[in-house]
Amino acid sequence: MSEKTIEERLKHLIIDTLMLEDVTAEEIEPEAPLFGDGLGLDSIDALELALAIHKEFGVRTEEDDERNRDIFFSVKSLADFIRSEAPAKSA
Repeated sequence: MSEKTIEERLKHLIIDTLMLEDVTAEEIEPEAPLFGDGLGLDSIDALELALAIHKEFGVRTEEDDERNRDIFFSVKSLADFIRSEAPAKSA
């Protein structure tokens, strides 16, 4: 059974949610910045991504949370946040 990691799921979620046609999941480095010089996402993308993450993983960020810049820095930081906040799933 080959279950996708949270990082892999996030990469595909980013591509699908933001309709990134010129990027593949393999091209997104887990620790590369998502915004600015990295993947080039902007604040509107962050809002769309936050909603998609809430729907997919059941975790939510607060609009005024000072950690948001760190949480949304990279695929790895998002995955770490999801792991720390996700409701426990029964096996």
